Amino acid sequence: MNIYDFKAKTIDGREISLDKYKDKVVIIVNTASKCGFTPQYEDLQKLYDKYRDRGVEILGFPSNQFAGQEPGSDEDINNFCTLNYGVDFQMFSKLEVRGPNAHPLFEYLTGQAPFKGFDMTHSLGKKLKGLLEEKFSETLSGDSIKWNFTKFLIDRNGNVAGRYEPTTSPLDMEGEIEKLL
Repeated sequence: MNIYDFKAKTIDGREISLDKYKDKVVIIVNTASKCGFTPQYEDLQKLYDKYRDRGVEILGFPSNQFAGQEPGSDEDINNFCTLNYGVDFQMFSKLEVRGPNAHPLFEYLTGQAPFKGFDMTHSLGKKLKGLLEEKFSETLSGDSIKWNFTKFLIDRNGNVAGRYEPTTSPLDMEGEIEKLL
């Protein structure tokens, strides 16, 4: 099993199979428009601009599961991403990334790449951990997605090559992306 076994609905309502991304290096990220990590859209777009011609694809999956930070419709999300960050990588319809209604893709991803903790040297690392401990302690158990902008790096064979928590900048993934290219 790999990511090619899954389908998802694009932000404009088309269901596609992820086998469309065969032979590509893929970054899958759960996103939100009203999060402290939302500026990561800018760096994700920079990665896409730099590497798309070499076979990198970025797939954004909005979710409203973390403090209601993605309340808008798919159209609202698409407009926000395009107008504020110039996003032209593939965005998908809003979905759940953890819990009983999690999309199977995210169940697979978290099963392949366990949670290893947040980067406490990041300016938001301690704040995020404290917030989760205080208000969302149920999110801390297991390997599920902990917050918005958790990133999964996928190799050209559709296998998970790494998991990067929100406290890891997308640009800090460049070395691993280069290795997979």
